[in-house]
Amino acid sequence: MGREYIAKSFKSGNSVAIRIPAALGVEPDQEWIVARDDSGDLLIRPKPQAKAKLDVSKFWGKAKGLKVPGRRDFDERPSTIAARAANATK
Repeated sequence: MGREYIAKSFKSGNSVAIRIPAALGVEPDQEWIVARDDSGDLLIRPKPQAKAKLDVSKFWGKAKGLKVPGRRDFDERPSTIAARAANATK
C-alpha cells in the first residue's frame, strides 16, 4: 500500500463529503463508485468510462438514392389515410 493521508469528513448540503488530497492525483469532475464492504471499509474506485457512441447525424443525405423505409410497427391513423386519399384524387 502507498502513502496514507488523513482526510476529515464534512457536511455538504444533505450529503457527507470527504476531500481527497491533491497528492493522490485525482482529477476533478471524475465519477466514482463508492461502496462499503462487509468489514465496514469504504471502497472507492473510478467509474468505468462509457463506450463512445457513433454520431450518425452528419451522414444524413450522404448516400444518394437511399430511402428511409416506412414504419410498419403501428396502424396508421384514419385521418392520415383520408388525407392521403384526398391528395391522390387531386
